[in-house]
Amino acid sequence: MKRSSDRILSTHSGSLPRPADIRTMVGLNPGVRDPAADAALLKNAVNDVVKKQLDIGLDVVDDGEFSKPSFVTYIRNRLGGLEPIGGTRSAHWGASRDSRQFPEYYSKQVVGAVGQLNYGCTGAIHYKGLAHLQTDLDNLKAALSGSTAEAFVPAIAPANIEGWNVNRYYATEEEYRIAIADAMRVEYKAIIDAGFLLQVDDPRLVTYWMMRPDLTLAECRKWCNMQVEVLNHALRGLPRDRIRYHTCYSIDSGPRVNDMPAKDVIDILMKIHAGAFSFEASNPRHEHEWTVWRDAKRPDGTILIPGLVTHSTLLVETPELVAERLLKYVDFAGVENVIAGNDCGFASFAGNQDIDPQIAWLKLEALVKGTELATRQLKARRKPAAKKPAARKQAAAAKPRAAKKTAAKRKSPARKAKASKATKGKRR
Repeated sequence: MKRSSDRILSTHSGSLPRPADIRTMVGLNPGVRDPAADAALLKNAVNDVVKKQLDIGLDVVDDGEFSKPSFVTYIRNRLGGLEPIGGTRSAHWGASRDSRQFPEYYSKQVVGAVGQLNYGCTGAIHYKGLAHLQTDLDNLKAALSGSTAEAFVPAIAPANIEGWNVNRYYATEEEYRIAIADAMRVEYKAIIDAGFLLQVDDPRLVTYWMMRPDLTLAECRKWCNMQVEVLNHALRGLPRDRIRYHTCYSIDSGPRVNDMPAKDVIDILMKIHAGAFSFEASNPRHEHEWTVWRDAKRPDGTILIPGLVTHSTLLVETPELVAERLLKYVDFAGVENVIAGNDCGFASFAGNQDIDPQIAWLKLEALVKGTELATRQLKARRKPAAKKPAARKQAAAAKPRAAKKTAAKRKSPARKAKASKATKGKRR
């Protein structure tokens, strides 16, 4: 994984705003499509979005997840054994802790998942998506031609697949989870083997507390520990330094007073077989938690990717604010162990327009400018203080004056003799 000791690097969490024609192509009702035309459309769009990332100065880029209808539902085209089971998915936050506390607010909310068909596991889970995956890898590689930038490819964690696709085939939930993990390992390994960084997306891990108000904290932590064991099973044997892990509190733009605090899950996160951790760090519910990451028992060499601009507000952060947030992490972890990122994707679902595309890109530009500013501030700290020109002139002028005073104090031989004679006279 790319590191730097002389400047702070920047990246983002994955999904980026898609052009209208791409949104139609991957949408719920795409209609009759021409596969060859779609392939060309996607390749050109990926080329454009990679170029845009490089042009604004991001160091570690991706394909914006342009081929996917969402960060999680894309897997239904890649895993055998998942089929529609009737009905559509209800509002994602309808049963959350926050929705119980703020029922009027959440009754008005419409989120990207509404209208999605309900899917379930109706047969043995196996990976069948190598052709889809290879297209993504080839398009990203072509878009990076001639560039030395590093690139990552997001892939969903087993916990989220389980949550979105009810088990109707395996005898136990444990068997179901292991089957998912074994199948996803194929995708994870292929991404790394192709020369890219793997980013495992796992918003469900820290969002589970919000979504299950019936659980105690101890019960939720037990579930989190179990899911980490399953994920590590999928990642077994893969190089830790080629794996990024991203978790967040999903795309809820509500009050979020019941988000799981980082202090309640940080020790579990640190068990994950990953070399870098991407997390929310810039919205008002979590910005203060930089101290939790500072005090955590992090494996040696762990890279932190704190979110420094957020999807949870339309306000565009200033570079000064980004730099201020960023240096808190650099000060305790070191330049080589911090990469500037954002809280969560700006288009987790293809049709999601919660963050206007122009605003999303302005936020990423602010992220890059803030990272550059933090680097300059850090270098300024390291430089020894130079003497000001005026101070040097004053020092130079003071030397002759000091020399004259010293010479004046020294008595000549004649004056010394006169003084000695006067002294002897007094003694008589």
